Amino acid sequence: MNDFRFYHPIEVRYGDLDPQGHVNNARYLTYMEQARIAYIQHLALWKGGSFMDIGIILADVQVTFLSPILFGEQVRVWLQVNHLGNKSITMDYLIDQFETGQKYATGSTVLVAFDYREHRSIPVPETWRSKIMEFERLPEKGHP
Repeated sequence: MNDFRFYHPIEVRYGDLDPQGHVNNARYLTYMEQARIAYIQHLALWKGGSFMDIGIILADVQVTFLSPILFGEQVRVWLQVNHLGNKSITMDYLIDQFETGQKYATGSTVLVAFDYREHRSIPVPETWRSKIMEFERLPEKGHP
């Protein structure tokens, strides 16, 4: 088992497949994005509406592909925040098979708190910081 406290189920769609019959590598990023938005909504950091109000921008992404995902697989994306910086949030991901736990991929993203209207980075909002720290059980400095 893993230390993640949140996961989001993914429905593998026919359109996600490449000509070789498995999920296209680019879709893994989409799956991670879907989980990230579900996590943000789960913690009530964003309730919908304008994406200008989310206040984060993707700065870095890394994916390690471990096994192909096939059509019809029951997939879930685990997600956790492992670091809260002054202006950044680092998230780790595990994409696995729902029933067996077979690992398909691992990854990480660095998100920067961002004011889209002013076009500049900003400190991570205190409401986000406190909700994430409480949910993830992070110590005061934001490190595990």
